[in-house]
Order: sequence, then structure tokens, then C-alpha cells
Amino acid sequence: MRLSSANWGYVLAAFAGVVLWLATAALTGRKEAWDSSIYWTATYPLAIAVSGLFGYVLPERAWRWGLVVMLAQALTLALAASSFGLLPLGLFMFAVLAVPPMIAGHLAAGIRLRSGS
Repeated sequence: MRLSSANWGYVLAAFAGVVLWLATAALTGRKEAWDSSIYWTATYPLAIAVSGLFGYVLPERAWRWGLVVMLAQALTLALAASSFGLLPLGLFMFAVLAVPPMIAGHLAAGIRLRSGS
């Protein structure tokens, strides 16, 4: 079975989200990556940039790449959580946090489409 470009996009965007979350948690020694200031100053902006890159490369419905990157982080948090008491709040937070990456993907796709690439 051969994967389409969009399917590869889903795989790679999800992989990027998981790696960003796990690398930040490992490098900072935090159980949850967003408990570290590095998440907010480096990892989250990088997630936005990665979403923009995916939007530029795969411009059809480009908003989805930001959603996939952040959903992968949410699932990683859920799988690693020792307690699920705050999971609904965490999922809500990820939904809010997904908006800027989704916008970045959409804007990058627009740049590509306007440039004729």
C-alpha cells in the first residue's frame, strides 16, 4: 500500500507533535512539557512554525496540520498522564492552543498559492 502525500503529511505532522512534546519533557525533566517555560518560549513557537511549513508544502486544507500537531501532543499527554482528573481541561487547552498553528498553516498555504509555487 502506498501512502499519498496527505497521508504522509498526517504521519509526519503527528510525529512532529509527539517529538516536540517528548523532547521538551525529557530535556526539562518535566512530566508535562507545558510545565516548562521552554515549552512556551521554544516548543510552542516551533509547533506553530512546523504547522506553517506543512501548510506551505501541502496547501490543501492547510489548517489541518496545526490541528494534527497539537492533537498529537494532547494524545501524548493523555497516554503519559498518571491521573486523568485534569484531562478535560488539558484537552480544552490544546483546542485553544491549536488555533495559532492552524492559522499559520492556512497563511503559509496562502503564500504558496499566491506565489504560484
